[in-house]
Amino acid sequence: MPTFQYEAMDHSGKEVKDTIDAATQEEAQQLIRQKGFFVTKISERAAKVAAGKKKSAKSKGKGGKKKSFAIGKISNKQLCLFTRQLSTLQDAGLPILRSLKILENQCKPGVLKNALIDVVDDIEGGSTLSEAFAKHPKAFDRLYCNMIKAGEAGGALEAILQRLADFKEKAQTLKRRIKSAMVYPAVVISVAVLIVGFILYFIVPQFKNIFDDFGLTLPKMTLFLIKASDIVKNYYYLGPLVPVCIWVFLKLLRRNRTGAYILDRIILIVPVMGQIAGKSTVARTMRTLGTLIQAGVPIL
Repeated sequence: MPTFQYEAMDHSGKEVKDTIDAATQEEAQQLIRQKGFFVTKISERAAKVAAGKKKSAKSKGKGGKKKSFAIGKISNKQLCLFTRQLSTLQDAGLPILRSLKILENQCKPGVLKNALIDVVDDIEGGSTLSEAFAKHPKAFDRLYCNMIKAGEAGGALEAILQRLADFKEKAQTLKRRIKSAMVYPAVVISVAVLIVGFILYFIVPQFKNIFDDFGLTLPKMTLFLIKASDIVKNYYYLGPLVPVCIWVFLKLLRRNRTGAYILDRIILIVPVMGQIAGKSTVARTMRTLGTLIQAGVPIL
């Protein structure tokens, strides 16, 4: 019978480290919970894990599933569907490994399928579900992995997956509504920019030639319009280049800790968006905390 090493916490918050014999990891977690402990980490003994990994590596070499070429991240819609399906399979009582294999077989080639192939191999090698998910940040973000970890710690993975599915679906619905609401103003602004650009590039230079023939002193507003036309005509290539440069700059700034902090402070200062961002962050934090407490993890 396999031996599992685990780390847990008792009701007072004291950390406990020990080993336990069980047929499966799920059975080990149940035995530990019967002792009154809350599991925070569990894994099979090193020898068993190494053997499992070696076996997994052999199966890969002997005709394991090949991963397709894919770049980028998975879409929120695809992640919502995967989470809901995994939650349904867990509610039906299927083992987590069997559920993942079913979903991996159903997935179309892409980032998610490649990630699930690795997740299945990692779990067969002795890793926990949260540890396997954490190796694929392009597919599963930190909140997703930490929620799964909370479910494993409290033995309430089914409830956690339901909450995750509900959370992702609500976020996807809100995002879809915002996009729908932004279509009309985006189209209006785009058409306005194109019309103004057309006028400045083609029409205003014609009037400039007429004004030059008259030899008159032009008003300041007219001179400003002519200068704007000259800038558009001479530097037209900067039109699409400037937004791209700004977007790349913000992306690079977000990767830096100090830059991300500055951007977040700016977002919080913006009158309407700041309040929305702050409240959504507080709501997500409280929802996560509520899920942890409901799963039986001590408040500390």
